[in-house]
Amino acid sequence: MSLSANEIAQLRAALQDAVVKCSERCLYQSSKWAAELLNALPETEEQDVTIEGQSASPIYTPNSDPEEALLEAKELSKYLLAKSFFDCREYDRCAAVFLPDSLLSSVLNSKLEPTTAQTKGKAKATTSNRTSTPVKLPKISQKSLFLALYAKFLSGEKRRNEDTEMVMGPQDAGSILNKQLLVVGRYLSTWFEERETKEGDIAGSQGWLEYLYGMVLAKEKNDKKALSYFIQSVHKYTMNWGCWLEMTSLISRVEDLNQILAECPQNIVSYMFHLHTSLELYQQSSGLASSLEQLLSIFPTSSFLLTCNALLAYHSKDLMAAEQHFGRLLSLHPHRLDSLDHYSNILYVLNLRPKLAFLAHICSSIDRFRPESCVVIGNYYSLLSMHDKAVQYFRRALTLDRSCLSAWTLMGHEYVELKNTHAAIESYRRAVDVNRRDYRAWYGLGQTYEMIEMHTYALWYYKKAAGLRPWDGKMWMAVGSCLQKMGRERDGIKALKRALLVDAYYEVGSSFGSGGDMLGGRTATGQMDPDVLLQIAIMYDQLGEEEESKAYMELCVAQEEGGEAAQGNLAESVRIHNDSPAGSDDGTVEDADNVGHEGTGVTAATSKARMWLARFAMRTADYHTANRLATELCQDGVEVEEAKALVREVRSRLEASGMFDDPAG
Repeated sequence: MSLSANEIAQLRAALQDAVVKCSERCLYQSSKWAAELLNALPETEEQDVTIEGQSASPIYTPNSDPEEALLEAKELSKYLLAKSFFDCREYDRCAAVFLPDSLLSSVLNSKLEPTTAQTKGKAKATTSNRTSTPVKLPKISQKSLFLALYAKFLSGEKRRNEDTEMVMGPQDAGSILNKQLLVVGRYLSTWFEERETKEGDIAGSQGWLEYLYGMVLAKEKNDKKALSYFIQSVHKYTMNWGCWLEMTSLISRVEDLNQILAECPQNIVSYMFHLHTSLELYQQSSGLASSLEQLLSIFPTSSFLLTCNALLAYHSKDLMAAEQHFGRLLSLHPHRLDSLDHYSNILYVLNLRPKLAFLAHICSSIDRFRPESCVVIGNYYSLLSMHDKAVQYFRRALTLDRSCLSAWTLMGHEYVELKNTHAAIESYRRAVDVNRRDYRAWYGLGQTYEMIEMHTYALWYYKKAAGLRPWDGKMWMAVGSCLQKMGRERDGIKALKRALLVDAYYEVGSSFGSGGDMLGGRTATGQMDPDVLLQIAIMYDQLGEEEESKAYMELCVAQEEGGEAAQGNLAESVRIHNDSPAGSDDGTVEDADNVGHEGTGVTAATSKARMWLARFAMRTADYHTANRLATELCQDGVEVEEAKALVREVRSRLEASGMFDDPAG
C-alpha cells in the first residue's frame, strides 16, 4: 500500500483534526491513538497548509455547520469552564454547567413507561393513562452536549467503582450497575427523536452522540442496537478510534466481523479496525501479516502497529519472534506501558527471568499504579513461585481497573497453584464476564473443574475454549483427555486425532504440542506428539481394538527418530475432518518444505509404547521382536527393571522353544 503525497497530506490533516476533536470532547485515549499515528507518519519537506494566502494548520478550521459554529462560539466560556471541571475529574460539576439536574430529571420523567405491580407473586403490567408533556431540550451545541452527557456517564462509572466491594471480597458480586445510564440514554433518545428525518437519518448529527448512545446501549447489553449506532457514528466521523474499539468489544466471531465491516466506511481506519479485531479474535493468517506490512510501510514507527505485529507472532505461537518485536517496541517507546502485560506473559512462558525482572523495574519506575505495571510485577513474582505476592499485585491491578482481563485470568492461574479452586473458578468467571472471547479463561475453568473431578463441567468449558480457538491442538488434547476420563473413548479418540491434525499445521517452537510440517495433500505428515499418539493407542486398547492400538504405538515409537518413519501411513485414520485449518485467507496451505523432521529422542511416552509393543509381541509369540524391544528398553533408562524382567522371560521362552541361538532380529 503506497500513498501519494497528496493522500499523505490529507491523512495528516485528518489525524490532526482527530487529535483536537477527540481532546475537545475529553476522549483522551482516542486522541492519544491519533497523535501517535500522526507522529509515526514520515515527515515531508512541506507540511503546512495554505489557507487564503496564509500558512495555517488545518485543525483550526471552523465547524462546517454554521448553526453549530454559532452555538459553539456563544458557549465558549461555559465550554471552557465545563472542560476544566472534567479535566479535574469533577464530572457532576461539568455536566451541571450545561445540563442541571432539574433538567435531566424532567427529561427522565417525560418518558413514562408501563409500571409493573407485584400481586401475590404474579407480575401484572399496568400502563398509566397519564400522558406526559414532552420536554423541550435546550439549544446546546453537539460538542457541549457530548461533553456534559459523557461527564454524567463517567460520573456513574466512578460511583459504581466506589460502591464496589474489595476485589474478590465476600460482598464482591460484580453486579453493581451505572445508575446514570438511564438518564443519559433517555436524553439522547429524546435528542435523536427530535432530529430524526423521514428517511431515518439524524439531521445535522456529527457522529459523536451516536457513539455515546452506543456505549450506553452496550452497557445495557443491547448489543445489536449499540452496533447500529456505532456504525452510524463511524460513517459520520471515521477518526474516532474509541468507537471502533467499542465495536471490537461486541464482536465474538470472524463471521460477525466480516458482516459488520461490509457496513462500515472503507478507508485506512477500517483497515486498522479489521486488523485489530482479527487479533482480538486470535487470528493469525498470512493475509493479516500482509495487511500489517502494508500499514507499517505508511506508519513505520507506530507503536500501535508494532504492538499488533508482536501480537500476531504471539498468536501464531512464535514466541521468540514475539519477544523480539516487543523488545524493539520497548526500545523505540521506552515510556509506553500499553500492552506490556502481553510482553510479560511471553517472558514468563519463555522463562526469561532477567528480562522479566528488568521489565518489572521499568514499569515500576514509570508508573507503579498502572494496571499493566501491576500485571508485569505479578508475573515476575509468579515466575519466582511467590504466588501469594503475585495474587496481591493482580488484585491491585483489578482495584485500578476492574476490566483488566489479563489480571483476572492470571489471578485464576495463581489460585490454581495455591490449590484454591473456588477462588480460581471465580477469577476465571469474572474474566469471561469481561471478555467472552478469552479462550484462556474458558480453558482455565475446564482445568479447574477437572482438578475437582467434575468432568462434565470441565468438558463443557474445554469445548468453549476449543470453539474459540479451533486450530489449537492443546484445546483438543484437553477435550480428548476429559472424554477419556468420562469413559467416552470413541469420542476422545476423535478429539485427539484432531489435535494431531491441527498441531501439524504449526512449526516446531510452539509452547505446546510438537509442531511439525504442514499438512499437504490432506495427509498427516511431519512430527507428531508422542504423548497424544500414546493416549490414542491406549484408548484403542481399552476398546479392544489391538491392531489400531499397535499401529499408533509403533507410530509413537517412530517419533524418536523422526524422518519418514515418523510420518506413518495413518493418513486415512488421522484424517477425520474435510475442512482445512485457516492457515491463509484463500484456504491454501503455505509451502513448508524447509521444515525439519527431527526426532524427539527417547521420552516416557515412547518407552511406554515400546513396552506395550514388547508385551504384545510376547502375547503373539513373536519372541525375537519382543527380545529386541525389551533390549532397547534396557538402554532407554526409563523402565529398566521391568525391561530386564521381560528380557529374562523372553530368553526363557526362546530356550524352551529351542530358538535362542537364532538371530534376535
